[in-house]
Amino acid sequence: MALTEKPNNPMLKKLLNGQSKTIASAAFIIGAASLISRVLGVFRDRVLAGEFGAGIELDMYYAAFRIPDLVFNLVVLGAVSAGFIPVFTQYLKSEQKAWELVNVLLNAMILALIIISGGLILLAPWLVKIIAPGFSPAQLAVTAQLTAIMFLSPIFLGISAILGGVLQSYKRFFVNSLAPILYNVGIILGALFFVPLNGIYGLAWGVVLGAVLHMAIQILPLLNLGYKYRLKIDLYHKGFLRILKMTLPRILSLVISQINLLVVTIIGSTLAIGSITIFNLANNLQSLPLGVFGVSFAIAAFPSLAELADRKKKFLHTLSAIVRQILFLIIPASALLIILRAQIVRVVLGTGKFDWQDTVLTLETLSLFAFSLFAQALILLFIRAFYALEDAKTPFYIGLVTAFANIVMAIMLVEKFSVAGLALAFSLSSILNFILLILAFHYRLGQIDGTKIVFSAGKILVATFMLALVAQAAKYLIEPFVGTQTFVGIAIQTGLAAGLGLAAYLLISRLLNSEELNYFTDSFRKKLIQKSVTITETIENE
Repeated sequence: MALTEKPNNPMLKKLLNGQSKTIASAAFIIGAASLISRVLGVFRDRVLAGEFGAGIELDMYYAAFRIPDLVFNLVVLGAVSAGFIPVFTQYLKSEQKAWELVNVLLNAMILALIIISGGLILLAPWLVKIIAPGFSPAQLAVTAQLTAIMFLSPIFLGISAILGGVLQSYKRFFVNSLAPILYNVGIILGALFFVPLNGIYGLAWGVVLGAVLHMAIQILPLLNLGYKYRLKIDLYHKGFLRILKMTLPRILSLVISQINLLVVTIIGSTLAIGSITIFNLANNLQSLPLGVFGVSFAIAAFPSLAELADRKKKFLHTLSAIVRQILFLIIPASALLIILRAQIVRVVLGTGKFDWQDTVLTLETLSLFAFSLFAQALILLFIRAFYALEDAKTPFYIGLVTAFANIVMAIMLVEKFSVAGLALAFSLSSILNFILLILAFHYRLGQIDGTKIVFSAGKILVATFMLALVAQAAKYLIEPFVGTQTFVGIAIQTGLAAGLGLAAYLLISRLLNSEELNYFTDSFRKKLIQKSVTITETIENE
């Protein structure tokens, strides 16, 4: 990886140097890119569902994905998501020292991932027996081969995560936000072009291609910031040791989270064929609004919260504002996901071998995921708030408690609800996780303007209630005119019902003088004015 040359094109430099001035503008960039990425993810799932149906092939693919994903989450996210950005932000006072820290961490990461991935490739035949005990010997053999191929992806994603952490610290979110889009593009290319050549193995190679693209897109922006790669490993580097100190509890948190997913996979493999696929497809659908509204704000806020860690009042004020903005967006999204669940599943997945029984199971599972979206989104924010304070232990202890609760509830609920019970257990444990995080944060820093949050949430719920009434009524009023027997008819019904529901939500929010709506409209108006001034100046200069 010869990271030595900077791009010279002025237009390209301007694009790469675009720095987000506010958390909202950064969240907009990340959210828009996340929406595109999630839409591509939905298209990916539609391609997979149409090609394979909810059958054993996709069960093997999703089961094989678990172990490489476990390595990525533990080794990569453990270091980058918890410790890197807060420490690197402080090192930016001296760019030379900052780049030295990047090289030390990057080289250590590459070496660790090569060793770990190489060892686990050899152990793949035994590992898949643990995560998919319900598979036959032939299915286990294929799953092991898929796992071995996909073990290449954590290496490229590890490099990419550090590059992305640097860009986020500099508040260069645009190109960084494109990386997940290219990751999905790689998987889609695998499904469309590699599968006809290599069968199910083509999906695994598509994952590897997506990881390479995820890394490659972020190299040029890093060079433009002045980064130069150096082969340096210093395990006693002070910044590296600070990151490691935060990494251990974060890794343990992720271990618990991944054990959760492994337990879900194990339980799913003992249910009806296709249960693992149903769970993953429903989870992917609910992840779309979560990624657009939850992940985007959490990522955008993290560098700013890290900068404000030693300014308690400003820190709490910023956190409170972000909480209210997330709730304003995620609660109506959850309502629409529940009301239009059948239509959404049919539009996204209703093709090829994905039959009506698959649809029913998926929409039931999706609705049980969706009612906890508010908690899932705020968990992402509060965990990063703790990381900004260089506290990774508290989220770990809370995660341990809620993971145990999730496993116990999953075992209890699947007997009655089958695969939907896994989603219900996940949602209940997510709400528990959120409540415990709030209590722990209050104990550490005191009030986070709870009265204002509750007052705003009340307005949001009133507006969401009207959204639900309008969308539900519109769904049935539109049906006789467009029908529900074709893709176009269902898509029109879904789009119009959602649009009318959102219009009602915005209208009621305006009547209630929602501070969050005013904030977003004012920000958008200022952006338009700023844009028009820039265009005018450009014309005058020419």
